[in-house]
Amino acid sequence: MAELVQLLFAGLTTGAVYALVALGFTLIFQASEVVNFAQGEFVMLGGMVTVFAMKAGLPLPLSALLAVLVAVATGVLLHRLAIEPAKGATVVTLIIVTIGASILVRGLAQILFDKQFHALPAFTGDEPLRVLGAAILPQSLWVLGGAAAIVFGLWLFMERTLLGKAVRATAANRLAAELVGIDTRLVLALAFAVSAAIGAVGGILVTPITLTSYAVGTLLALKGFAAAMLGGIGNPVGAVAGGLFLGLLEAFAAGWISSTYKDGVAFLVILLVLFLMPQGLFGRRAVERV
Repeated sequence: MAELVQLLFAGLTTGAVYALVALGFTLIFQASEVVNFAQGEFVMLGGMVTVFAMKAGLPLPLSALLAVLVAVATGVLLHRLAIEPAKGATVVTLIIVTIGASILVRGLAQILFDKQFHALPAFTGDEPLRVLGAAILPQSLWVLGGAAAIVFGLWLFMERTLLGKAVRATAANRLAAELVGIDTRLVLALAFAVSAAIGAVGGILVTPITLTSYAVGTLLALKGFAAAMLGGIGNPVGAVAGGLFLGLLEAFAAGWISSTYKDGVAFLVILLVLFLMPQGLFGRRAVERV
């Protein structure tokens, strides 16, 4: 029983981070139909900027705020300098643009920071909590609670605010949104900014558990993309469910089979979704009238 609870909490903690990355993918895809493979770099920036800001003497809250602002600025620059000029390009071209942006951000991080792994202190100590015989790190609760708060806040933003409704209108029909006076360029920039902020917060929350380095974004982007595909890309509920499910799959694969295959689970999920269920768990089948 203790082992089951331990694996369950480990899977949910990792899955919460994947869910946040998948949410970033979903938000940008909804607004612009761009698959942003630089999403993992926002998570990396969240962790790395916080670490180095704290080393420079800033307290954790200010360091975390600075990291979110840096990630948001990076997301807006990505939209303005890379995505907006390529408006009208093919899907493959836009994917290549975001991969190139990911490589650029990773290279700059390597130059500005270093190649080492870094950790943040746990927010409320390292003393584990005992739950049904399992040892649960308090930081795991921060990750799960933070992810839940972000999901709820994003829902409130999309459903209850004028800007959120503008994002939904742009996602539904960009031309119609422009015709009723919505500045779709601003909306798309906002989508990139919000997705960057979500990724950065995820990086800040998880760094005390998993460490961070300039290179962690690539694998996180692939796993977040797998989670988004599993849930049905473009569906926020599916992104969260896909991230949690993928985290649980990884945890139980590592615990019951071998940790050697842990990172291969995401790629297996991508292949299975592509072959068996292209619309994902919560996606809708596309219908095209001709």
